[in-house]
Amino acid sequence: MRIVLFLMAIGCMHVSQASDSVIVRKDPRLDLLTAKQAQINKRSAMMTSSGQYKGYRIQVISTNSRDQALSIKTELLSRFPDQKTYTSYQSPLFKVRIGNFIRKEDAEQFRKTLSRFYPRGVYVVEDVIEYNPVEDELTQ
Repeated sequence: MRIVLFLMAIGCMHVSQASDSVIVRKDPRLDLLTAKQAQINKRSAMMTSSGQYKGYRIQVISTNSRDQALSIKTELLSRFPDQKTYTSYQSPLFKVRIGNFIRKEDAEQFRKTLSRFYPRGVYVVEDVIEYNPVEDELTQ
C-alpha cells in the first residue's frame, strides 16, 4: 500500500513539473491606460505646482527707469510683433522680457537675434510662461 501511495505521489510531482508555464492574458485597455498615464506624466513634468507651465523667456533689460523699460518694450513690440513682451517690477528694478519658449535651445536662438539689436545684457531666464500644449506635441 505504501508503495502504491509513493508511486502515485511521484507521478503527481512529475505531472506538475511538466506544466509549469504560465499564460497571462491582459486586457487591451491596459495599453491605452498606460499610454494615457505616460502622456499625463509628460505634461505634469512641464508644469509648476500651481498648474502653470515652466519655460524660458529672454530678459532684454533690467533698469531703475520705468520710462526706459516701457520704451524698450515698445521697440520690442514693433520689431517682433509675433512675440509677447512682459514688464515686471521687482523693487527697485523694472524688467522687460520677451517670448514664451518651452525649450531652452529655442530661447537661445531667439536671444542671438535680439543680441543684434541689444548687444548688452540680453540673456535667457527661466520663467512661468503662457503655453497651450497641442496633443501631438505631448505624444512625441
